[in-house]
Amino acid sequence: MSEFTGRTALVTGAASGIGRAVASRLASAGASVVVADVSGPGAREAAGELADQGWRASAVVVDVTDPASVERAVRHAVDTYGALHLAVNNAGIGGPSLPTGEYDVEDFKRVLDTNLTGVFYSLRYELPAIVAAGGGAVVNMASILSARGFAGSAAYVAAKHGVLGLTRTAALEYAPRGVRVNAVGPGFVDTPLLGDADRGVRDYLVSLHPAGRLGTAAEVAELTAFLLSDRASFVHGSYHLVDGGYAAR
Repeated sequence: MSEFTGRTALVTGAASGIGRAVASRLASAGASVVVADVSGPGAREAAGELADQGWRASAVVVDVTDPASVERAVRHAVDTYGALHLAVNNAGIGGPSLPTGEYDVEDFKRVLDTNLTGVFYSLRYELPAIVAAGGGAVVNMASILSARGFAGSAAYVAAKHGVLGLTRTAALEYAPRGVRVNAVGPGFVDTPLLGDADRGVRDYLVSLHPAGRLGTAAEVAELTAFLLSDRASFVHGSYHLVDGGYAAR
């Protein structure tokens, strides 16, 4: 496949989970991929794995809560490959599970700084670079919880609702400039973000999906790749679920 040949993609949170699957999917289709992650060793390992398969990839350390760090990552993409055409803003954290009235203020701020403000910082520097390249596409990794409540997850849910607002606003602003901005809403996916969840928690999460299982990172990557591709040329400002039927309940 060579759908993305000649295009450069920046993927945040790409050292593991959904981000790593997206980076692999894009590289396999010809893109030059910048594997960006707060973990330098993780980013280098993921980029090295792609390079070992003969694909074009490089690693960069990025802390999406630091605008200067995000700006450097975008500059790395442009300096290394000549332009930036595609971006996937995937970096995120889960946060503790507590009722809203008991949620620690600093934990709330930390989750929003990463999951919402980090997406803004990413868009802030990606969009001008993509415009300068002549256009392209962005996917913001939202969540099924961008459109649902979930007890114990005030910060995560609030941040992911905000990601939809950023997506729709940026889509309106940048469609005339040749940039498509969309969001993907995964259901619960079997990734390291679920961490050390015990069997009871995992069984409960599975029960929320009529498909009878958790999603896979590869399934999310397929939808993301479609939205970044020319096949989705008339798709702007949309929110696309890959959720095993969660939202249909």
